[in-house]
Amino acid sequence: MAEAPAERLLDGGADEIERAAEAALRPRRLEEFVGQKTVRDQLSLVLHAALGRGGTPDHVLLSGPPGLGKTTLAMIIAAELGTSLRVTSGPAITHAGDLAAVLSSLEEGEVLFIDEIHRLARPAEELLYMAMEDFRVDVVVGKGPGASAIPLALPPFVAVGATTRAGLLPAPLRDRFGFTGHLDFYDASELEQVLVRSAGLLGTVLEHDAAAEIAGRSRGTPRIANRLLRRVRDWAQVRGDGRLDLRAARAALEVYEVDVLGLDRLDRAVLSALCTRFGGGPVGLSTLAVAVGEEPETVETVAEPFLVREGLMSRTPRGRVATPAAWAHLGLDAPA
Repeated sequence: MAEAPAERLLDGGADEIERAAEAALRPRRLEEFVGQKTVRDQLSLVLHAALGRGGTPDHVLLSGPPGLGKTTLAMIIAAELGTSLRVTSGPAITHAGDLAAVLSSLEEGEVLFIDEIHRLARPAEELLYMAMEDFRVDVVVGKGPGASAIPLALPPFVAVGATTRAGLLPAPLRDRFGFTGHLDFYDASELEQVLVRSAGLLGTVLEHDAAAEIAGRSRGTPRIANRLLRRVRDWAQVRGDGRLDLRAARAALEVYEVDVLGLDRLDRAVLSALCTRFGGGPVGLSTLAVAVGEEPETVETVAEPFLVREGLMSRTPRGRVATPAAWAHLGLDAPA
């Protein structure tokens, strides 16, 4: 069995194969969704109030880091409203005509989910403004001076946008969403609930101490927790006795180089270079990237966010600096 690279194992993003594996583990209703209590309560009010009035709810914008459940919540919104879900993404819509084709095929009350909505092309954004506010689009027929715009009425629909970078959304688009929910990282107890539920759906039993071990190394992200759970299940099946206990969890995570804080090979390489080669910093991003043999973008987007969030590294105007916690985690003595 080929092992996934460690830096992908702890990445919050997902490819098509990963999404297919996640599909069977997704909750179907709001009461099944673990964590994000504030967003769940607010969203429940919005949906049930709209159902009580017999109308469509406000458009919904979900923001937050990858892997926290934005796509799952979009599917739950459609299920709670008893309607179907149409899925697309910002990068897939390169022209206004692409979006017009999707909008014109929507049925009344249908949910349109636009993932990575901040990456919509500008002409498509302007078309979406009108569609969300007035439920109509102007289809341009012809070219040049003889071109004309034909208004096309749309049935009422619910737009659900998901973004990992809410700051990149233009204000006119952001203001057209009646409800905005921000998803935060999960705590360990919530991740344990996610893992126990997922293990049951996978047809196995996850012991409590093993769930706590996996949750503590999952970076507060359910997608990563479920990914590590599948790797522990693989280890238990191939090298263990089939039980998902603490021994299996620790052995599997050691194979995949995930340490007790949830750091992988790249994270430790960055910290080690920062502490042992540059005396703890400050050091520039490009120099640090060369030291670990990676591109600067990889270090900045893959390793740094978690290291900074965990208090192991800080960014200063002069460069990256290791904190005392980083020295302690590596088992090194910090300089005076």
